Amino acid sequence: MVNAGLFVPVIIEATSRRIVGCLFVDAALPSPAGPTPVAPPELLDFLRPKVTGGRLPQWTAWWDESDVAPMFPDAQTRRAVSAEQPRLPLSYYEELVPTPVGWDNRPCGYLLFGPPYEPVAIDARQRGWAVDHVPGRHLHQLVDPRAVTDRIMAMTRDWRSSTS
Repeated sequence: MVNAGLFVPVIIEATSRRIVGCLFVDAALPSPAGPTPVAPPELLDFLRPKVTGGRLPQWTAWWDESDVAPMFPDAQTRRAVSAEQPRLPLSYYEELVPTPVGWDNRPCGYLLFGPPYEPVAIDARQRGWAVDHVPGRHLHQLVDPRAVTDRIMAMTRDWRSSTS
């Protein structure tokens, strides 16, 4: 899902299941309350010229190949991920996602891989969340799934017992 982190509060509000915590992994964060823009104005300015036929190219085509290629461990993984990428209309990025008050009344954390999400990790830390780092690039879970899984498990280990 594109910008999945922004939709966490809406998912929490819509589910009948008990949510014990929220861990964001190299993701955009929803606002603490009130609507969250899907994209900031500077990203919209960057995207507008890329629209063809009413849609944007797949997101990996937005950037230089030298920036995108290292996110994938091999050509086969790149093809598989690329095959799943939608070509979204610009209007998707112009939307506001509702952010219900209290969605973060549970343990929250942030796992950073590296730029460009470092400012987001700082925001998470300022919110009082646990923040950890597995050095890598966006989609690092494709390159080193074991390290990412181990860190996720370590960061969330105590959540269930702390909310009981």
